[in-house]
Amino acid sequence: MGFVSTVLGFLGFGTGFSAGIVIGYYLFVYFQPTDVKDPKIRPLVEHDSKSLERMIPEIPLWVKNPDYDRVDWLNKFLESMWPYLDKAICRMAMEIAKPIIAENIPKYKIDSVEFETFTLGSLPPTFQGIKAYITEEKELIMEPSLKWAGNPNVTVLVKAFGLKATVQVVDLQVFASPRITLKPLVPSFPCFAKILVSLMEKPHVDFGLKLVGADLMAIPGLYRFVQETIKNQVANMYLWPRTLEVPIMDPSKAEKKPVGILYVKVVRAHNLRKKDLLGKSDPYVKLRLTEEKLPSKKTSVKHSNLNPEWNEEFKLVVKDPETQALELIVYDWEKVGKHEKMGMNVIKLKDLTPDETKSLTLDMLKNMDPNDVQNEKSRGQIVVEVTYKPFREADLPKEIREDANVVEKAPDDTPAGGGLLVVIVHEAQDLEGKHHTNPYVRILFRGEERKTKHIKKNRDPRWEEEFQFVCDEPPIHDKLHVEVLSRPPSIGIHSKENLGYVVVSLADVVSNKRINEKYHLIDSKNGRIQIELQWRTS
Repeated sequence: MGFVSTVLGFLGFGTGFSAGIVIGYYLFVYFQPTDVKDPKIRPLVEHDSKSLERMIPEIPLWVKNPDYDRVDWLNKFLESMWPYLDKAICRMAMEIAKPIIAENIPKYKIDSVEFETFTLGSLPPTFQGIKAYITEEKELIMEPSLKWAGNPNVTVLVKAFGLKATVQVVDLQVFASPRITLKPLVPSFPCFAKILVSLMEKPHVDFGLKLVGADLMAIPGLYRFVQETIKNQVANMYLWPRTLEVPIMDPSKAEKKPVGILYVKVVRAHNLRKKDLLGKSDPYVKLRLTEEKLPSKKTSVKHSNLNPEWNEEFKLVVKDPETQALELIVYDWEKVGKHEKMGMNVIKLKDLTPDETKSLTLDMLKNMDPNDVQNEKSRGQIVVEVTYKPFREADLPKEIREDANVVEKAPDDTPAGGGLLVVIVHEAQDLEGKHHTNPYVRILFRGEERKTKHIKKNRDPRWEEEFQFVCDEPPIHDKLHVEVLSRPPSIGIHSKENLGYVVVSLADVVSNKRINEKYHLIDSKNGRIQIELQWRTS
């Protein structure tokens, strides 16, 4: 009976179970609830902002707020530059952090704190939008919206009480809305004197912290405590109206206008120290005023002469005679390779009596460090005559322009209403010929042709040659054609090659009086040429 009951129970269960599945499937497929309605489809424009935020919480700021501008170009730039920015930012952060750590570790009885790894990872920050403000002040105000979900790897080794512990920061997230102010705006590059940074709201900061491989943020209560502490500390330091101030330049110096002219006559040098192994040196002098970014003035090169005489005169614009100095450096000219410094010295302008010519004989020094024993060696002397002439109030607008482009006057026989166009070919870089690279420069202007000397087998030639063109009228509508050619070897089957060219409009030269720029050569892969152009009038 027991066996029979077991068999009948099993058959009953199997039959009931199978029948239940069939009946349930039939009810599910063939019977539908009557309260189900088709969804209503509405265009996005018919929804209000709150509904859109619920549906799409990551709407960019430039969509939600019309006063925020889209900056996809900046995000693409960051994506391309991030591998290089990562290294530069990490290096700068370590340089800033090391002295701060060294100053504070004695307070906590820590032996040392060292960075084992420091990288911001492969994911750059993203700008969701940027807002710019226009004010009546000399300033530029921007408010970018920054989001960064990065994968940094910052590992710090801490040594204390004879023990070592490794702390690692991973999975960093930062959401912030800083206000960046560039002020004051000044007429000197980079055109602003300070950067002021402040936060318009508390930032969101989230990261993982591992100690000896264990996740510290998994400890109950620690995650929220660390996050709130960081928010409050950052807010106390930089939440508006508090600011982080980064000085770029002294605004008082950036806005200084010319106050006078320094007349310099490089007379001679004697007993200069020989630099070349074979033969004598080829000296020339470069002179400039400190605190100026204008190119240095140069004398001519005196070949094979350790007692050269130049008797060449120059004019330099003075903006602050109390702090500026005249820097004189003597170089040994080289046909190939870098020009070697033979010696230098400086003349402080505050030591000069205005409107009085002073003749000075200066010892050549290796550098201006008074404690350097190398300065005790004899390197020769240089003789110069200097005269500082401050402007009178009535003469100021006549003597000089604010852009400090002072050039020499043209000769007295220059045609009235015309002038002298001066072309100075300084150097070229990264020239590359197909069969040979013996470069020289060919200049074409109004049917006239000028050529520099050719330099054998040199991809980075330096010419320092000057050419003059007399003009009956200013060349406002003219262009200067400059081409770099390579002369073939005297023995060979190849002809001359064109290494690149550039066409320069002369209208800017006439208006600015002087231009000194590097131009990328057309039809050249990487070639560049530095040309200085001057427009001199009598």
